[in-house]
Amino acid sequence: MSDHNKIPVHQPDIGEEEIASVVAALRRGEISGSFGEAIPEFEERFAAYCGCKYGIAVTSGTTALQLAVAAADVGAGDEVLMSASTNIATALAAYRQNAVSVPVDSEPVTWNLDPDLIETLITPRTRAIIPVHLFGHPCDMERITAIARKHRLIVIEDCAESHGATWRGRRTGCFGDMGCFSFYANKIITTGEGGMVVTNDAALAEKLRMLRNLGFGKPRFYHPVPGFNFRMTGYQAAMGLAQLAKIDEFIACKRRVAATYNELLSGVRGLQLPAELPDAFNVYWMYAVVVDPSLGRSRDELAAILAAEGIETRTFFCPMNMQPFLRAQAGFRDVACPVAERIWRDGFYLPSANHLSEATIARICDVIRRAVG
Repeated sequence: MSDHNKIPVHQPDIGEEEIASVVAALRRGEISGSFGEAIPEFEERFAAYCGCKYGIAVTSGTTALQLAVAAADVGAGDEVLMSASTNIATALAAYRQNAVSVPVDSEPVTWNLDPDLIETLITPRTRAIIPVHLFGHPCDMERITAIARKHRLIVIEDCAESHGATWRGRRTGCFGDMGCFSFYANKIITTGEGGMVVTNDAALAEKLRMLRNLGFGKPRFYHPVPGFNFRMTGYQAAMGLAQLAKIDEFIACKRRVAATYNELLSGVRGLQLPAELPDAFNVYWMYAVVVDPSLGRSRDELAAILAAEGIETRTFFCPMNMQPFLRAQAGFRDVACPVAERIWRDGFYLPSANHLSEATIARICDVIRRAVG
């Protein structure tokens, strides 16, 4: 099948506004992350969008998480509870600080971490919890933050997939001590690569900025802490501003795509569709489904049938309790995560680009329906 007829999982939504914004930043000489107008403006506007006072722009969602864990003073031997089903970047943030990732299994409806399991996993070594708003559905942050307060744990939200999602009317990123976002090419808004940490804590914001920029103190070239070079460039921030102006439109597109899939797949037995709890506003970063054995086809068989028709899919994430380098780490805790393992085996997401037409979604759903008879 020709590439022209293939349907990718995602396509960036970039227009003339982004191009003009980047060119203008380049003409202003904003090619580094140390000066210019675009970075502070993007930080301020994106933080405000999330309901936070401070934003710290960085090179990626991965480094946003690493910076947040470092700013929280998590260190060797500490334990960090986190969603079992997540991109490896979440665990890397703890690993790079010589801390141990402790996976919290998924609950079976939204596939987010199960709040009922958190307290069973807390030990005297537990320092923080990183809930991941998987595929755009927010976690129950009120329960999670209440447990964290009770046990004096730091909360770092992994919002890489949840820009604009809300729980009881509040946007993800504003519940915890820090919220970490990705602006990778396939995210709700993109700067190509890039990320941001948001917070309402002035002292944390100052520490995050210092750590981001090599730990520079006063006088210059005096370094009280070992920092990182995680600076975003000015022209990336300029692109981010153009994308942020469109975020409501992009989210509306994601929800339209999801609603169309929901309508056309609602009668397919054995296919678990993504949830939206009454207290949640799901931004459907990706339209994810789980294949039950009752469907008559395995996830891999169904993916192969779709691939033969030029339709891309991607599996769920391999859970953190199964990751080889984490299992080899000193202090590893072998926590059972049966739900996360099941959705890793049986789950995938379908093409989810913003401007996927109803006809294209209908074609995808027709292939699925024919495959399962």
